[in-house]
Amino acid sequence: MAELLGGSDVRELAARLGVMPTKKLGQNFVTDPNTIRRIVAVSNIDGESIVVEIGPGLGSLTLGLCEVAKRVIAVEIDQRMAAAIAETVAKRAPEANFDVVTADAMRVTELPEAPDALVANLPYNISVPVLLHFLEHFESIQSGLVLVQAEVAHRLAAQPGSKIYGSPSVKLAWYAAARLAGNVARGIFWPVPNVDSALVSFVKHAEPLGDEALRLATFAVIDEAFAQRRKTLRQALAGWAGSAAEAEARLIRAGIDPSERGEQLTVHDFVKIAKAAI
Repeated sequence: MAELLGGSDVRELAARLGVMPTKKLGQNFVTDPNTIRRIVAVSNIDGESIVVEIGPGLGSLTLGLCEVAKRVIAVEIDQRMAAAIAETVAKRAPEANFDVVTADAMRVTELPEAPDALVANLPYNISVPVLLHFLEHFESIQSGLVLVQAEVAHRLAAQPGSKIYGSPSVKLAWYAAARLAGNVARGIFWPVPNVDSALVSFVKHAEPLGDEALRLATFAVIDEAFAQRRKTLRQALAGWAGSAAEAEARLIRAGIDPSERGEQLTVHDFVKIAKAAI
């Protein structure tokens, strides 16, 4: 088993690198080995899994993933930290099949091997866009578990009819079925954040809901519907359709009541609206 990092290890590594976690990068390092092993267990990865990790930081979660996965590919934007994590894995998990890609995760479109799972403590400031980016560009990803700000976690896993159901909920639902997978205490992070954190698990749909053209069309409808979420779809989609009357006509063709609001629709409903405009 790998020698996981504890709180003193994390602080020592950070001091040696001259790294101070910043709010700008949304950095909060996990310092509790028990929490790491819990996250890995909940992720359901196994010895056949090829896992991509986004923003590994100093390697706390990375080492836990290396204990179980067939291969771990970490994407780290900071060159110093990328070099340090490679050194840490070599020292504490020498048998691991590990790669680190030094790049901006929001721009990555290729990896050394196609991952089938995504497990990460996502930087708070880009958690939703980077998750959607990887699901868009890496169709091989079949499941995942992400640690995010609790408010974001609840939005990602929200269902139609909920007040927090919105664009992130529907866009993730295009790719996968998501659920909340537990809370994570503030005290296991360094620095301790002033917000709660939670885990979101997702499993890819057996069959895609459509091709790339339909995805783009559907996402355009989603964006418009939730940009003015208090308005009825007839009004909220007026700009998208060209007029309120045309929006109503498209909604009726799609079998959707024009007086409904976006928060009441499933991803399948949004797909129907997009198709009605094609």
